[in-house]
Amino acid sequence: MTLLASHPYYKVEREITSLEQKNVEYERMLYLYEDKLVTHRREFNTEHIFDMSYRWMSGEDSILYVHTSKGVFSYSIKDDPMDFIEAFKELEKRILKKQAEQYEQRRGL
Repeated sequence: MTLLASHPYYKVEREITSLEQKNVEYERMLYLYEDKLVTHRREFNTEHIFDMSYRWMSGEDSILYVHTSKGVFSYSIKDDPMDFIEAFKELEKRILKKQAEQYEQRRGL
């Protein structure tokens, strides 16, 4: 299983003690492999990912959207995700080409 790309994302959790309430930011990673996308809590089969997009928000944070057969998942990011998205788009092209070849073989072309 070869790592194709990785990109940091951030999860903010609110921690409350008897004395204070604070937001704690955790840096996590998205890992793109030939067969799956892995996050801290989820794994997506790459054949079930339809698209990736992002939206720059005001301030530092932006949102990376992963469009899947199970819905759209959003990840807070700070760095430009274009290299990560491009790696996915190249993988998507290879997956579609492979599926087309398999389809043609089944049809006997």
